[in-house]
Amino acid sequence: MIGSRFPRVWLFAVALGAIVTVVMLSMFYGQYRWLASQIVTTSTQQHYAFMQESFERRARSRIHEVSHTLPVENVTGDTDELTSLLGRALDVTDGLIGIRFTDSTGRTWESGNLPAIDDPAITTWMPEHLVIAYPVVRSGNDVGYLSGSFDLAELNAEYAAYSDLLSASELHSRQSSYYWIGGGTVAVLLLCGGMVWLIVRNHSRRITQLKHQAEKFRDADFGDRLPETRGDELGELAAVFNDMRDRLQTTTISRDYLDNILSGMNEAIIVTGEDGTIQRVNKATTHLLGFDEDELLATPIDSVVDGSTGRSSLADESSSGLPKEATFESKFGESIPVSYTCSVIKDEDGKITNRIYAAQNITERRRAEKRIRYLARIDALTKIPNRMQFQHLLQRGIARARRTGHPLCLFYVDIDYFKEINDTFGHLAGDMTLETVAERLAAALPDKTIIGRLAGDEFAVMIDGLGPSASGMKSTRELAQMLLNRLADPFFVQGHEVFMTASMGIAFYPQDAPNVIDLIRNADASLYHAKKSGGNVFSFYKPEMNEASVERLMTKSKLKRSFERDELLVHYQPKYNLETGEVFGAEALVRWELPERGLVLPSDFIPIAEESNLIIEIGEWVLDKVCEDFRGWQKTVPSPGRVSVNLSLKQLRQASFISRIGAILRGHEVSPTSLELEITETTLMENPERTIKLLDQLYGLGLHLAIDDFGTGYSSLSALQQFPISTLKIDRSFVQNIVTNPDDATIVDTIIQMGRNLKLDVVAEGVEEEAQLVFLQKLGCTYVQGLLFGDPMSADNYVELLMAQADGTDSYRALFA
Repeated sequence: MIGSRFPRVWLFAVALGAIVTVVMLSMFYGQYRWLASQIVTTSTQQHYAFMQESFERRARSRIHEVSHTLPVENVTGDTDELTSLLGRALDVTDGLIGIRFTDSTGRTWESGNLPAIDDPAITTWMPEHLVIAYPVVRSGNDVGYLSGSFDLAELNAEYAAYSDLLSASELHSRQSSYYWIGGGTVAVLLLCGGMVWLIVRNHSRRITQLKHQAEKFRDADFGDRLPETRGDELGELAAVFNDMRDRLQTTTISRDYLDNILSGMNEAIIVTGEDGTIQRVNKATTHLLGFDEDELLATPIDSVVDGSTGRSSLADESSSGLPKEATFESKFGESIPVSYTCSVIKDEDGKITNRIYAAQNITERRRAEKRIRYLARIDALTKIPNRMQFQHLLQRGIARARRTGHPLCLFYVDIDYFKEINDTFGHLAGDMTLETVAERLAAALPDKTIIGRLAGDEFAVMIDGLGPSASGMKSTRELAQMLLNRLADPFFVQGHEVFMTASMGIAFYPQDAPNVIDLIRNADASLYHAKKSGGNVFSFYKPEMNEASVERLMTKSKLKRSFERDELLVHYQPKYNLETGEVFGAEALVRWELPERGLVLPSDFIPIAEESNLIIEIGEWVLDKVCEDFRGWQKTVPSPGRVSVNLSLKQLRQASFISRIGAILRGHEVSPTSLELEITETTLMENPERTIKLLDQLYGLGLHLAIDDFGTGYSSLSALQQFPISTLKIDRSFVQNIVTNPDDATIVDTIIQMGRNLKLDVVAEGVEEEAQLVFLQKLGCTYVQGLLFGDPMSADNYVELLMAQADGTDSYRALFA
């Protein structure tokens, strides 16, 4: 590679020679200036010292002469004579401008201009004067001191002339050195410059070629490859340019391909730089925001964020796989809710260089969420709070009453013989009756009174300030009777006059109950007594009415012994595929069989199990029993389908829950993919962060996960996307009136569409009528379960159903024809 290094070595040698020459000349010139300065300074100082010595010697000689002429030994009291003599000496002595005599007693006689000095016995040099002190001696004794002041103007003038002469000589010598040093430096630089020019000229043509090639690269014109014939750095650079050409050509093709992909994406893609300014957008972004691409480029990402609706900055967003929500503002001022994810690009040092935002318009989803939230809290028929919302409002009312110390009254209202109205005139008449009750309660009570529909024909009213005092009881009775009278007014249904009455149970906070659950339960107990009295009356709660509490305690005690007595059973409710009519799995349902009562439904004992923590033991037993049955089914049917098992909140809170499930599955040698765990929507939202971690662990084991009773909780769709679920189960309360209630039909349709968009299975629960089945088929629901296909069955009956289905002899296939 000698050839490749030759220009570099020459350039280095020329530069080094020039630098060394300039440095040596500079050093020589600096040394010369220092020596010249030293010579001038030393010569001037020596000459001035010589002049001072000579001047002082002459001045001292003159003062000596004057001292011998003064008759100082004859001076007594009269001083005029001595002063006169000093004046004559001043006149005749050359250069003397002042004279003073000081005798041994300190008396002084002077004449002329003599500066003040501290000690008359000391010779003193001053800028403009020299003061000579000379002792006066008579007969061997000092009689005083004679001080003479001499003008230094002549001495200083002589010194200045000498100094100017030396400076002029030194300046002339320095100027001469300038010419020599400058000429030498220029000669060296010219020589070096000529050599550099020759070297640069030899390479300039090739560099020009490289420059022209780089300009072509800039314009995406890759042209022909450069020749690589030279063996020096330019040849190597040409090879690098050719490699860069090939890479850029490939990258440009890939970039065009990427541009086509980004342009075809429905999601808005925004790329920002380190400072948060927008560097790139796709067509979906311009369509979403209404801006042209040029209007968005180089603007801050936060300029498109609508800060008035919540989050105001995205510039410092960190990378996250989970979707977040924000609100964009379009060019026309329109607020656009979006769901977005952010990915960051970092350099080798870990510093963020770019952020990539992928945003999706969720306006329609927000509307659906709002509609679902509304329908989840408000009774769709009567437009008043449903049971869940009323309990929430009652809880707030109790908290307020606790703070203020005021009582609170709860009316529990039930329509008498509502079933007869339904059976006689049909469901539409029943709905009209319920709407009439709600309207009459609202019209008879103050505007802000809380009214709710707790169940089918059951209503509740919360009244602040009414208590069990004498006056309060009187007001309560009057209000209750007034409400019963208003409800008893006749109304017309399908042209027929209908008479309706109601019964009412009344309980007070805090006298009758300290919390929401007990207050509603006690009001319900008093309602039961009112209906037993024949209806159209009201009844106040009394402790003896609540015999159900005793029954609950007895049930709890019996439930604890149910394991020892082997009274718990697991039944299975099949789940059908609406498209094929085949059973694709089942839901495991726990039952309790008491010898003296028969079969006890879960609604009668599961709440008690929840309260007493027996639900943990029951849940584990159910899971173990399901695995045992599943293993047995596999001996007869190769694929029994996926079995769903309900989980409670308390089970999920167990620290050892994951390990227990794993142990049960391994103990029965059942694959985790054969089971599906159902968690209610309310349980999911109890602690979302912890629940996500727990569900991720369950999902990691291979278990399928489902949300039970979907639509009755408060989860948002964005939160739903974070859970690793595979199935949504529509609550039976929506399916029950799907054919006759447009709101319920809308909710079910929305959930089905949402499940399809999220690629989730959707199961409709509580299908009891063929009309409901047909309606769900029209909506595109895939899976159903319910009493239409028979009661939940034992493990043996379930496997028989699977075998019959395989033989084509099952009795429910005709429903799907």
